[in-house]
Amino acid sequence: MSTLTFNLKQPPQHAINCSNLTPNQLSGKTTSQIAATLITYGNATVSTSELFEISGIDASHITFKNATPALDYIGANMASGTITVEGDAGAYLGFGMKNGEIHCHGSTQAFAACNMVNGVVRIDGNTGDFLGAGSEGLRKGMRGGTVIVKGNAGDRVGDQMRRGLILIEGNAGDYCGSRMIAGTIGVLGDLGTYTAFNMHRGTLLLKKLPQLHATIQDCGSHTLPFLSLLFKSLAKYDTQFSKFNTQRVQRYVGDAAYKGNGEVLILNA
Repeated sequence: MSTLTFNLKQPPQHAINCSNLTPNQLSGKTTSQIAATLITYGNATVSTSELFEISGIDASHITFKNATPALDYIGANMASGTITVEGDAGAYLGFGMKNGEIHCHGSTQAFAACNMVNGVVRIDGNTGDFLGAGSEGLRKGMRGGTVIVKGNAGDRVGDQMRRGLILIEGNAGDYCGSRMIAGTIGVLGDLGTYTAFNMHRGTLLLKKLPQLHATIQDCGSHTLPFLSLLFKSLAKYDTQFSKFNTQRVQRYVGDAAYKGNGEVLILNA
């Protein structure tokens, strides 16, 4: 069967909530039922066919063509299948994602992979603030899964993150790993201020030493053999992290001001 494809008819004037256009929501529906699926457009509720040209029938593989930052909540709460975004995505890409895979070929807005439980999110461009964090009103950030960003990320990456893996090949903004409970965040580029602020546990795996505040304590240079296994396990994700083979790091622990046991590992120390 051919991939179910949603092609924007024209650039939208308002935000479109795409949370109803996921493999698990559309599985088993006919073409006419998919066309009649209701979505939110600004303050209005419209049928999907009013905004998208629809082709294909295989709802387990969905593609958004001519995608723009107006497309919010792509892949929200999805539990199976794959979604491909040809272009940019809006806010909340992969919100509450439970399984499956999302591949955005462009950039995304804020809150990508927030409240994520499982699955894989790939972003070829940049992403906004609160990547893998908790959404407004919730105290649990990302709880599992893998996120790979080829470009840069904004502020508060992994805020209140509880489990999972985030790999950023570019730069990250301020407060990376803030209030982090567990999980791993890797960044190859530069970081902003207040890295690991109020960090409880978890690991920040960095290529460059950021400006750390006084309550992040230097524990010296260490050899950590498990890193070789970690880097090998990342080969399936086509990321620059899989090319590392070092076991030597400079290790920092904190945030001591919050009685935290998180660690910041600087590669190639």
